[in-house]
Amino acid sequence: MNVVIFYGGKSGEHEVSLRSAAAVARNIDSTKHNISLIAITKEGKWYLQPQSELERIRKEENSGFIIIEDESQAVSVFPGRKAAFVANGKEINCDVAFPVLHGTYGEDGTIQGLFDMTGVTYVGCATLSSAITMDKEKTKAIWRQAGLPVVPYICIERCDLANSKVYDEIVAKAIDTLKFPLFVKPCCAGSSDGASKATNEKELSVAIMDAFQWDDKILIEKAINAREIECSVTGNSVTSDGSSSATNIRAYIPGEIAPNHTFYSYDAKYNDPNGANLLIPAAVDQDTIETIRSLAMKAYTAVDAAGLSRVDFFLDRDTNSLYLNEINTMPGFTQISMFPKLCQAAGTTYPELMDILLSEAVERAKAKAQLKTSR
Repeated sequence: MNVVIFYGGKSGEHEVSLRSAAAVARNIDSTKHNISLIAITKEGKWYLQPQSELERIRKEENSGFIIIEDESQAVSVFPGRKAAFVANGKEINCDVAFPVLHGTYGEDGTIQGLFDMTGVTYVGCATLSSAITMDKEKTKAIWRQAGLPVVPYICIERCDLANSKVYDEIVAKAIDTLKFPLFVKPCCAGSSDGASKATNEKELSVAIMDAFQWDDKILIEKAINAREIECSVTGNSVTSDGSSSATNIRAYIPGEIAPNHTFYSYDAKYNDPNGANLLIPAAVDQDTIETIRSLAMKAYTAVDAAGLSRVDFFLDRDTNSLYLNEINTMPGFTQISMFPKLCQAAGTTYPELMDILLSEAVERAKAKAQLKTSR
């Protein structure tokens, strides 16, 4: 199979993608698949990468990709052709695209829509579910409608800033109903970009302005005295009929994040090697583990997820209540990331996981090809 890995991108998580994609490339079985690399710069330019870059990261186990901007290898996209991608006049064979792209312009339905328009088979959630789950407010609304537990929140939009009376009323309501401490986060950003904790009105004001640098909508959430639990899920929540193990929905062993920072911030996740302790399995009883796995699959299904996702929970230390926090449709894939580690804890090796994701993408494309597009 010809697999094209996409990485980089116009995102605050650009550097994380370079490391995630390198780990993916190392773990795709080269005896079964041919791998090509398309890197996307922070400016949004696409470049085919030399095979020497693939060889380098396979030798350097802890290295991430770098982007080589060779204008002769700039990538063009041709919708409707068998080979949708071309560089230097040569077609790039692509049976499956693997977009290891986190955050905006990668995890938000934009590149998925491009793949759909060009007829490219790809790993991960489809356009609609990718777009919905990138928006934390819309995701929470869907989960709440499905009867799933979410943390109480209030949403502020940029237009509310233009009316000081409306803005003051929303902030006052958040303080009055949710109480300090509060978490503030952009609706459509990942890796905790723009997220912060506020313990008073001054900190809240600063946190709101910081979050609005990342998005036009932000959430103010009640700060739960919580343990952070994560659960990996694979499969297709829309078309799975039990005929293919790759499409069957499966929730893996839940793990726990024990941050050594105020909360699990970007620095704690990626910059501080001692930023958090990863407990696999999570330090909870078996009944709670099964409840988490069940809720993870329900959350996955409610947003029509497919391919893979990591579903994140809060477990309230005071009440032992479980809340859904968010869902990541292209979670981190680095060697220290929770998604592959949770799958490995359940007995699925990293290379086996890659085969599952590639197979699910092919099965989903086959199912879609059976649908009518005209009379």
